[in-house]
Amino acid sequence: MAELRQWHGVCLTIHMRKRLARLFTIKTRFEAWVVIYAIALGAVERGHHYLVTYPGFGGWLLALACTGVVFLAGAKLLDSVRPAKAAVQVGPYADSLPRHTVINRNRPRSRRPNSGSTSPIWLRRD
Repeated sequence: MAELRQWHGVCLTIHMRKRLARLFTIKTRFEAWVVIYAIALGAVERGHHYLVTYPGFGGWLLALACTGVVFLAGAKLLDSVRPAKAAVQVGPYADSLPRHTVINRNRPRSRRPNSGSTSPIWLRRD
């Protein structure tokens, strides 16, 4: 306990924990690819271990499962660091948001359906 005598309590604050956690956050696609590569190396090593330990069809299935996890984890990592879409599209053909009216029993449609219904509700004008 004598070694901890000079340890400052400031280092254990929430601010310091956030700064430390930020080091382990994947922020760019390059970092995601590096992590995927590390996962793939581990998966291939584990698959090789399974092939040696369980010779035959069972070992091949376990090795295939190990390498399949890399695809799932890699897709999730790459999707998580993809930049968000722009809120406003810039260009000559920017899409406008489709406008629609709420249609329910309290607000019937103003036009008749194509099926030719003779219901009196369709003849009503607001």
